Amino acid sequence: MEYETIAAISTPMGEGAIAIVRLSGSEAVEIADKLYKGSKPLENVDSHTIHYGHLIDPDTNELAEEVMVSVMRGPRTFTREDIVEINCHGGLVSVNRVLELVLRSGARLAEPGEFTKRAFLNGRIDLSQAEGVIDLIRAKTDRAMNVALNQMEGRLSSLISTLRRQLLETVAHVEVNIDYPEYDAEEMTQELLTNQLKEVEEEIRRILVTARQGKILREGLSTVIVGRPNVGKSSLLNSLVHENKAIVTDVPGTTRDVIEEYVNVRGVPLRLVDTAGIRETEDLVERIGVERSRERLKQADLILLVLNYNDELTHEDEQLFKAVEGMDVIVIVNKTDLEEKLDIEKVKQLANEHPVITTSLKNEQGVDELEQSISELFFEGAVESQDLTYVSNSRHIALLEQSRKTLADALSAIEAGMPVDMVQIDITRTWELLGEIIGDTVSESLIDQLFSQFCLGK
Repeated sequence: MEYETIAAISTPMGEGAIAIVRLSGSEAVEIADKLYKGSKPLENVDSHTIHYGHLIDPDTNELAEEVMVSVMRGPRTFTREDIVEINCHGGLVSVNRVLELVLRSGARLAEPGEFTKRAFLNGRIDLSQAEGVIDLIRAKTDRAMNVALNQMEGRLSSLISTLRRQLLETVAHVEVNIDYPEYDAEEMTQELLTNQLKEVEEEIRRILVTARQGKILREGLSTVIVGRPNVGKSSLLNSLVHENKAIVTDVPGTTRDVIEEYVNVRGVPLRLVDTAGIRETEDLVERIGVERSRERLKQADLILLVLNYNDELTHEDEQLFKAVEGMDVIVIVNKTDLEEKLDIEKVKQLANEHPVITTSLKNEQGVDELEQSISELFFEGAVESQDLTYVSNSRHIALLEQSRKTLADALSAIEAGMPVDMVQIDITRTWELLGEIIGDTVSESLIDQLFSQFCLGK
């Protein structure tokens, strides 16, 4: 497939040692050659080589920039088209000047994600691998990055393709028995059909087992720290972030608003939220903060409920326990360096089955136990991203859930004694749903919507 030659800045904007302007398309080398002056024209250089030279403004013949230019001929490139990468000095003025020259010489400004989109449309990668690219860019931890790399390498694609092939073979057997009953083809009995569909259903179920962990690795675990004022919520945030992000004082009500920070806890990315202390107050600003805290509480994946070891359990504390019923909660009893006034046994009763961790954040005690408890709560202590095919994308999860449902419908139809050609409809629909994951049966509008989420230059 041939498209217009596109160009974009592929490095982050701002000051730096080097910036890169990337071109892709059949005229990429020709356009760059209009601007480049070096030892020999770019059209005569070998593929996958880099060359020192200068860019000259063709309108004024003035020196525009000192550059290193990489030339990569298709199809052995990311987009399977000719690619030129112009390495220039980092900085807003220099890189924008290079991009402007390239656009004036015949290239079109690339749309967000258009380089990766072309890699997909030209058959170098499938849709799930393309989505792995954006997951890799956004990864917050090493383990999240490993999951994205596995998806980019095609581990999920390979698994989905195998399932689709099994379904296609099943459909083919059904059609042979429908269209050519006079031939001695393998009889598609109900038992054989049931066994084949159950095998695919079990594999989909196995993939979905990793969905919760995979989604957490991709998007982060929304973790809200709650408790009465002055129990140590901001100190906990600072301890997990290993930086003084929140103001810590002995004055109750210091935190008036929600403070958010990403933190890596043993490979698990937490979107950590420090909230205003939940209590009844006459202070208008603090009351707004308390309301925001209550809203965040409803949206959280994990609650860190902080209590004061040096204070008796209050009605407000008990109300907090009621507010987080049915949620994933870790109870933290802080300030164990002070005199014990809290009834620990009652706290354990209120916590029910939830973990209770004791800490002295002032003395940096108990944080390791808390991190281990978080890891065990969601990943049973470890994330084996190398050994499992994690499904982390919400779109993929939804399509797998739909696939499992259509297979269940097919199995129910078999049990009810429905004709095999009726069962075939559900099998074919499952095959199509799985195809949407890798992009074989996906609409153009969905493709455009997915790639619009990418940054410019990718």
